[in-house]
Amino acid sequence: MAGDRMPATPRAEIGASWDRVLRSGIDPEQTTQSRLLEADEIEHRRRSSALGEVMPLLSDGLASIADASQQIMVVTDVEGRVLWRQGNTGVLRRADGICLAEGAAWSEESTGTNAIGTALASRAPVRVHSAEHFVRSLHGWTCAAAPVRDPRDGRLMGIVDISGPASTFHPATLALVGSVARLAESEIRVRHLEAIDRLRSVAAPVLCRLGGRALAVDAHGWTAAVTGMPPVDRLPLPKSLEPGRVWLPSLGMCRVEPLAGGWLVQVADGAMDSPPRRVVLDLSRPRTLAVNVVSPVGTWTQRLSPRHAELLYALAVRREGRTASELAQDLFGDATRTVTVRAEISRLRRHLAEVLAHRPYRFGEGVEVEVIHPEDPADLLPRSKAPVVVAGRGNP
Repeated sequence: MAGDRMPATPRAEIGASWDRVLRSGIDPEQTTQSRLLEADEIEHRRRSSALGEVMPLLSDGLASIADASQQIMVVTDVEGRVLWRQGNTGVLRRADGICLAEGAAWSEESTGTNAIGTALASRAPVRVHSAEHFVRSLHGWTCAAAPVRDPRDGRLMGIVDISGPASTFHPATLALVGSVARLAESEIRVRHLEAIDRLRSVAAPVLCRLGGRALAVDAHGWTAAVTGMPPVDRLPLPKSLEPGRVWLPSLGMCRVEPLAGGWLVQVADGAMDSPPRRVVLDLSRPRTLAVNVVSPVGTWTQRLSPRHAELLYALAVRREGRTASELAQDLFGDATRTVTVRAEISRLRRHLAEVLAHRPYRFGEGVEVEVIHPEDPADLLPRSKAPVVVAGRGNP
């Protein structure tokens, strides 16, 4: 930094990281403070990440070891934002001092060379010890991190990291973190195969009733069942797939319909007129809230959480559609809580994409909607305080 000859040559991955950081304009004397994500945004990212499914495994594999060795385990998303952290209580308090906290930014562009950010940049496991950190305030720390990839599509899901005071350095830490990251990927792969089996059991009777070419695939395009055509391992799908007619390069024009856990893809060998869809929102019994959907591939029922029942009720009584802020007002009486609304709508659309549209949020064109109310209007979602529900109790 001063222009003098270095007393020792840094390891190749550290030298490459310092070159990137220097070009980005990071000051070695700056702090590592960053603006933390709001609690709602952190929770949304946790629920949207497949890493949440394997957090118990990561905790068993790393958190207990980190606690015993005076370190902490940190798990981030693909932007380097901390979503979870566990480990030694004393080190957690020290981590707060360098902003290694939930919601903090730890990419190289934010905090210089560090195991999390450098593993993100290099897409490879890396250890950063003491003065190898670019920012001087981190010279008292040591950390080792490894990327976790989604075995379903090869995309990076996030980073698993072990951090602690420099005195806790151990040469085997990086190997341990890398092994646990691979174990997490293996667990996701096993769960994926189980999900494919479940989708196959759902799709098999549907495909038996269809003529022509069709196949059932999961959300990543992996094939569960096929009829009328040679099987393929995986069907390339658009990033944003919605029910209806869609052009797929490998098949041509197709009609796509959702299945529980995936999609039914029918090749449009002839005319394919989609019959009307019908949605029945059953709110008659507070303990068994459900939505019944009649679609071109059959009839199915989805159990609802109280929050999702509130959302669907709001859309049922506001058929013209609602923006995120309007739905936030309907549900919370607070138009600023749009992050929560978008997160819940996103989860609903995983199962109801064929009948729910967006921009604005609404039931799609041609969808018939019926709401079954309880006999006593006061029993309409009785624990709900949502303004739209409160108003509905007076107008069943």
